[in-house]
Amino acid sequence: MIRNRIVALLFRTSILIVIVLGLLNNFGVFRGTFTWGALMFYTVQSNILGLVLFCILLFRTIRDITQKGPRGPAGYFARFEFVCTVNLLLTLAVYWLLLAPQPFAMTENSSIWSFANLSVHLIAPLGCLIDYILFTKSKKLKYPDVYKVLIFPFAYLAFASIAGLLGYTYHPATGATSHYPYPFMDYDKVGIQALVYIAGIALALLAVGHLLYLFDQKIKKPQLLG
Repeated sequence: MIRNRIVALLFRTSILIVIVLGLLNNFGVFRGTFTWGALMFYTVQSNILGLVLFCILLFRTIRDITQKGPRGPAGYFARFEFVCTVNLLLTLAVYWLLLAPQPFAMTENSSIWSFANLSVHLIAPLGCLIDYILFTKSKKLKYPDVYKVLIFPFAYLAFASIAGLLGYTYHPATGATSHYPYPFMDYDKVGIQALVYIAGIALALLAVGHLLYLFDQKIKKPQLLG
């Protein structure tokens, strides 16, 4: 565990900038538009969750630097960060394992190795994981936290499903229209099999949550740069 708030400040500022730029890019701001339809994607919503997390972490880091000095612990709200980290790791896993091989893109001219793609599908999730590992204290989690990782994804699932039933989703990468943003949850095309995919993703979330929980409980982090 790194006990240096300056290191935490620099790292969190860097990840926050990447998340902001990635979201603006995927909303189409740099192309002179603003596409509200981007909110249909779990990637965008989970990155907004990451944005909230890093804003909170950055605020607390700056406050502690000014009030307590640059040396000392920089881990805050470990249980909330744990949930956010697992939810962002879902973005990483689903994209690279299920969507990228198809291929799949949220925006026009967004190649797999573009900043718009890497920022939200790789850098932001890994940034959350690295921050959680480097700065949070061990044994801060409680076992029920493992199951709280399902709250945000299921809230998104309800949102996307209701939106699909009420209208359609414009897919900017292909120009096609679909009622659902992801092929594995397209009830119109895959039917009841979508529930199998969703159940599999939920189990994977719980598996990752359990792994991080065991890491938190069993691994005592060495203190560095204190």
